[in-house]
Amino acid sequence: MTLIPEFRRPITCVALALLAAIALTVSGASPARADRCDDLAAQLASQIDGLKVGITAAKVIYLSHPQTREMSLGCTSRKFSNELYAKSTSRKPKPEFIDLAAGAAAIIFTLPKDEMVKGVSRCLSRMGLFRGDDVSIRYRRLDMNCQRTKTDASIAISRSPDQ
Repeated sequence: MTLIPEFRRPITCVALALLAAIALTVSGASPARADRCDDLAAQLASQIDGLKVGITAAKVIYLSHPQTREMSLGCTSRKFSNELYAKSTSRKPKPEFIDLAAGAAAIIFTLPKDEMVKGVSRCLSRMGLFRGDDVSIRYRRLDMNCQRTKTDASIAISRSPDQ
């Protein structure tokens, strides 16, 4: 009888420790990791020359590049999964701007870059006398909205969350 109480306490402690370890792994408690949107911004900065990651405010990461006046990456919300916004420095965007916007969209939405160049140039070229200065198209399950003012042109590329 004296042997049972001696072994009962260490076995109970080991069993409780094992149970606590299993409960932590099942509940999802894991080390802190960067957000998926932050990972995308870092990937953009590493793959596109001259792109710099700025501040993050209200689920929007501001980016900068010499070819753009403004550029931002919108993170997941109820209305879209991700959104890329880029504003050119002129009313008629240069091919370098189109290449930059298409390259960033290709990385964000994991599509081929040549297909994105086609979609971005199609959206930007549709603006004009007949269709106006605000054009929305749907290309490869992406929503593209191009706008033009007297001094600049911009494009917003997003994907709805259900796709």
